[in-house]
Amino acid sequence: MASIEFKNVSFGYEKDKIIIEDASFELEQEESICMVGPNGGGKSTLIKLLLGLIRPWTGQIRVFGNGPESSRHLIGYMPQHLNFDDQFPITTLEVTLMGCLSSGSKIGPYSRKDRASAEAALEKVNLGEMAKKRFSTLSGGQRQRALIARALVSDPKILLLDEPTANVDQSVEEEFHNTLKELAEQISIVLVSHDLGFVSGWLEHVLCVNRSVHMHPTASIDGKTLNEIFGDNIVAIRHDHDCPPGEHIHHHGEDCDHGK
Repeated sequence: MASIEFKNVSFGYEKDKIIIEDASFELEQEESICMVGPNGGGKSTLIKLLLGLIRPWTGQIRVFGNGPESSRHLIGYMPQHLNFDDQFPITTLEVTLMGCLSSGSKIGPYSRKDRASAEAALEKVNLGEMAKKRFSTLSGGQRQRALIARALVSDPKILLLDEPTANVDQSVEEEFHNTLKELAEQISIVLVSHDLGFVSGWLEHVLCVNRSVHMHPTASIDGKTLNEIFGDNIVAIRHDHDCPPGEHIHHHGEDCDHGK
């Protein structure tokens, strides 16, 4: 059974403006992909469809054989922006607990099972020893790992991350992807990113989204393919850090100070 299946899915916010057109693809269990595409190409809409937040005009979406609304608990979601006030005295464990689907209030109190799940999630990202530390004292890389733990705390089968490394420095990005690479051995990962250089070594496929949706083996992605997706707004950058052979690609306009 596929973990994610889209079959002839179309959607738009207005009758005469289609955002996603006739999308069909499958993601096998414990398979991971990188979702790429230009701004406004439909990536955010595809995420909303997958989470069951909106319904397609036509076609069918299945998550482990069921509709996305009833399967939302199987997806751990890390949004692109998740801001915390550094002055707020919240611990790393408490941040992780926010991801719990507790039988009581979603804010609290949390059960012993919730706390055990949060502690286990922090251990998965090698952050168990920081559970009682204030979140504001963590490094950038540690904060990112804590937010992954927050998405993992409900023990999902799919981890969905929406451009989680936007506006972070190179060292944090490398640390983050190393963590995801380890997790990809245990869980399906859907990673929305403009930066294929870091992910090309461990993600099997790239899902190209620009109104139409096409899946390609990561190894087959080259400048020509990306130009078809992004048009002329693409720039290739070679990084000094250890990347798989080939170019390191960014969508033009994305901040990049690697190698400076």
